Amino acid sequence: MASLLPAPASDAEELLALTRQICARSLAPRVDAAEREEVFPRDVFAILGAAGLLSLPYSEEYGGAAQPAGSYLSVFEEIGRVWASVAVGASVHALACLPVARFGTEAQREEWLPWMLSGDALGAFCLSEAHAGSDPAALRTRATRVDGGYVIRGAKAWTTHGGVADFYTVMARTSDDPREGISCFLIRADAAGLSAAPPERKLGLTASVTATMNFDDVFVPEECRIGAEGAGLAIALAALDSGRLGIAAVATGLSQAALDEAVAYARDRETFGQPIIRHEGVGFLLADMAATIESSRAMYLSAARLRDEGRPFTREASIAKLIATDGAMHVTTNAIQVLGGAGYTRDFPVERYMREAKVMQIFEGTNQIQRLIIVRDLEFGARARARAAHGVSA
Repeated sequence: MASLLPAPASDAEELLALTRQICARSLAPRVDAAEREEVFPRDVFAILGAAGLLSLPYSEEYGGAAQPAGSYLSVFEEIGRVWASVAVGASVHALACLPVARFGTEAQREEWLPWMLSGDALGAFCLSEAHAGSDPAALRTRATRVDGGYVIRGAKAWTTHGGVADFYTVMARTSDDPREGISCFLIRADAAGLSAAPPERKLGLTASVTATMNFDDVFVPEECRIGAEGAGLAIALAALDSGRLGIAAVATGLSQAALDEAVAYARDRETFGQPIIRHEGVGFLLADMAATIESSRAMYLSAARLRDEGRPFTREASIAKLIATDGAMHVTTNAIQVLGGAGYTRDFPVERYMREAKVMQIFEGTNQIQRLIIVRDLEFGARARARAAHGVSA
């Protein structure tokens, strides 16, 4: 796999070697059966956690590994190359930890992060609602102030790890202000009144549990609010920027797996006296797939560098998510085409790869939303940069 990690990259290469070893030993032998039988592999997350792969971007002070974004995203790509459901889960766990790590008080970080990053806990991120999937400002789940804290009532749809997570990072409305009326809360899974609906029956990622979470007068202590009251939407959007890079990396790994399978088949399958990879109709298809993957990888690593430098990366995260997930749909569909009829059967994994790729165009904001973010930055961001260049305040 090509790498754009900054040199020297010895630590990053050792991390990737460890990841590949774990994937080969603990993930690859189980993925087909687990996806076919729709079994959530909780013990696999324990293995990843014990190896430190679920806490890579966070401070060593709290049990993380303080890895740069490029390094931990490359780990997500490697896991996605073997088992997309698990890679998505690892990305969601990192997303669920980010609000406490970045916006929590020092007391909150000291109390919660060591447990959240220990490998024993698994997180979920509750933002979407059935009527407000791509419009978080329209959410209705409400947190009402009471003595000592809040009572939350409502429902959160499409929750990855819903019902199997140990903690939930939840966005709930604390006032009717469309943008400053949302607050962020950390809720443990054993909270009274918190329950999960039956898991969704999905086209792909069938070993990943997705469910609606119901909040029936769930009491949340004041100290479990993350950030200021009303800051939840800004926290959620900041978390989604990083989450989109995670999904871009996973989608790139999934695409790489599809290309690997297609190339192996095209080398072995012969027609008209030669391997089909030598026929331009197939060879050019494979070349386009490889170009798509390299572009996806370069984009998410470029955005990761901006993140590490503390520079704005919202537009770049949206571009990375857009390119990588649209690319994954393109690559996996073409992998089936290369295998022909064989690719349409479950004897080969490429049909599963295509089913898994589809949802990546939808979650963490649909790709139509990513285009909207990009074009708004082109309009308003370019205007702001022009004003700054001429010394004019916004």
